[in-house]
Amino acid sequence: MLSPDHFDQQYNNRVRVPDYANYLAQWADSSAQARSLLGGLTDISYGAGLSETLDIFSSAQHNAPVVVFIHGGYWRSLDKSDHAFVAPAWVGQGACVVVPNYALCPAVSIPHIVMQMVKALAWVWRYISHWGGDPRRIHLVGHSAGGHLAAMMMACRWPQHQPDLPPDLVKSVLSVSGLYELDSVMRSPLLQSSLHLSDEQVLRCSPAWMPAPSTGSLVSVAGALESDAFISHNHLIQQAWGTQRVPWVENLAGLHHFSIVNELAKPGSHLLGLLMRQLGA
Repeated sequence: MLSPDHFDQQYNNRVRVPDYANYLAQWADSSAQARSLLGGLTDISYGAGLSETLDIFSSAQHNAPVVVFIHGGYWRSLDKSDHAFVAPAWVGQGACVVVPNYALCPAVSIPHIVMQMVKALAWVWRYISHWGGDPRRIHLVGHSAGGHLAAMMMACRWPQHQPDLPPDLVKSVLSVSGLYELDSVMRSPLLQSSLHLSDEQVLRCSPAWMPAPSTGSLVSVAGALESDAFISHNHLIQQAWGTQRVPWVENLAGLHHFSIVNELAKPGSHLLGLLMRQLGA
């Protein structure tokens, strides 16, 4: 049986990337610049609960495809304000960009966060047309824990949440360094000290253990320099859901858990190209 130390080593990205703080500082600085450049609307409420706000960066294009970015941080850290830096490149390609916030563990549970994202996306579907977005073309991008949440949204049975929501509310997902089962996550004391996962929550919130969605497509990528656990997760979702729903899986050479996020915001990058392909650009 693998030891708790093994899981800590696999999931402690900050130890694996000693200069991680430089990336976080860069994201915060670049996000402040993005808000200054694009303007946008910040801290719009999608609900009345803790941290239920989102930011919108509109495109000049009418009926623009909508890209919702769900940030990472192991469900316990970071904030939407740290991730506006992805918006300029996407808006420049004609997308309407939405960056939602969610409450963090241990103040709330992962199932609670999942339902916050359900609430956020239902709000986007209902109201994004006011800011030029096309609710018929909602696409998700998520990093790390955000990749997990994006996959959960693809698996959501939307009409069961609210009868007027379309079953294909989420058209596609680009999951970057996503996590698709929570059993191994629960076995890391480093993470479990904040997440407080139960066996029942692991079962409810592991997308790879759910039936394959009936609509949409998911592209799963990870950095080739990431841990074996992240590489395993990257391929797990295709094994679980099949190539019809997960047509593309890739380990990107030379990238680790933090540098891969920068590729999302880099004009001309392979990763940005994958997103534009999903948007039909």
